[in-house]
Amino acid sequence: MLTYEELKNKPRELLAATGLKRAEIEKLLEVFRQEYAKAYPAERTIEGKARKRRQGGGNKGVLKGAEDKLLFMLVYEKTYPLQTMHGLQFGLSQGQVNHWIHRLTPILQAALATLGMTPERDGQALADSALANEGAADLLIDGTERRRVRPQEREKQRAHYSGKKKAHTDKNVVVVNRHSKKVAYLSPTRAGKVHDKKIADESAMVYPQWAVLGKDTGFQGYTPAQVLSYQPKKTSRT
Repeated sequence: MLTYEELKNKPRELLAATGLKRAEIEKLLEVFRQEYAKAYPAERTIEGKARKRRQGGGNKGVLKGAEDKLLFMLVYEKTYPLQTMHGLQFGLSQGQVNHWIHRLTPILQAALATLGMTPERDGQALADSALANEGAADLLIDGTERRRVRPQEREKQRAHYSGKKKAHTDKNVVVVNRHSKKVAYLSPTRAGKVHDKKIADESAMVYPQWAVLGKDTGFQGYTPAQVLSYQPKKTSRT
């Protein structure tokens, strides 16, 4: 079973599992613990009722401390496994995994917002984003896809089928700051068949003036105003 105590002294494994280094996790953990205490005060039950016995009484949960709850969410967000598979890593049933995901997602979102780590969801606000301008507005734009359950309706199957991934997917476009490696913008989620450039056009992003923007072939013809855009060339194989 995965625990933070087990992984915190294994930097390579911790980074692979969560996408974060120990110092970054512990900075986030401090705020995550505070947000959890706000949402679920010690003197109240999960349902919000006054406790009739001291906290910690009764059955002991698998995700005991804030550090294991945070690890549970970071691994889920990084790897996006099936809930059954995620449960096997943490000693939980699929139903328990589903419960904890719904319970902890708002806590993680609140902690990231408190730290100023949440990307813009409004393309018009990107120009003034602290995440976009951190260090300098040297940005990269790319499309990301993740597998989803195959829809039962034929029309939805067609819409979500990605020829690139050979699977049914959901897609987002992200803008990342090259200096900080932080996501500055996250587009609305679209079906996997929608082209990257189409999502970018519909997002109507406004970039910092004279920002530098790297893009791949999926964004050919995407030329935002007052932005120096470029497409890296692939190294030829010999």
